[in-house]
Amino acid sequence: MQDDDFSLFTSQMRGVKPIKHDRADTGKPKVDRKHLKTLRQAATVRQGETLVDGLSDQFVIDVGPEDDLHWARDGVQESQMRKLKIGQIPFEGSLDLHGMSVEKARETLWAFLAEATGLEVRCVRVTHGKAVRLDGKRPMIKSHVNTWLRQHPQVLGFTSCQPRHGGAGAVYVMLKRTMLEGRDE
Repeated sequence: MQDDDFSLFTSQMRGVKPIKHDRADTGKPKVDRKHLKTLRQAATVRQGETLVDGLSDQFVIDVGPEDDLHWARDGVQESQMRKLKIGQIPFEGSLDLHGMSVEKARETLWAFLAEATGLEVRCVRVTHGKAVRLDGKRPMIKSHVNTWLRQHPQVLGFTSCQPRHGGAGAVYVMLKRTMLEGRDE
């Protein structure tokens, strides 16, 4: 019987080429986070008057200190936006832009959203504040964040937070995801 097994095995192995190396293919190489960080920082550098990040200040939508913010990209289900508004979609990251210049806030927001997108995060909170400026005009950072988030390609929608998370001084932001393998959402 052993001769039959051996001859069966050798007949099945006919034409099979042996592997010439002893290393397993582990798939994609690990992401070089330092290199990605350098690329992200380079993307926020001014080149003349145009920013590489694509966030424009040309037409800033002025909003009041107590105005609720709400925006959704075409195709986003209203039921998802309702869940976002009432805090049923938990945020997995948070950014506070208080006290920053507009330029610093833009750079920080862009880097934060890039990192969140890279990590496949679904929802983040951005605290922009709602302080009225010294010149009596509407809140600068809040108005800019409202404008920038509408322009960012990874943002599906945003809405002002629940009072416990900052109310009209912060927004929940829902992001696109490419769905990592093994995720079931």
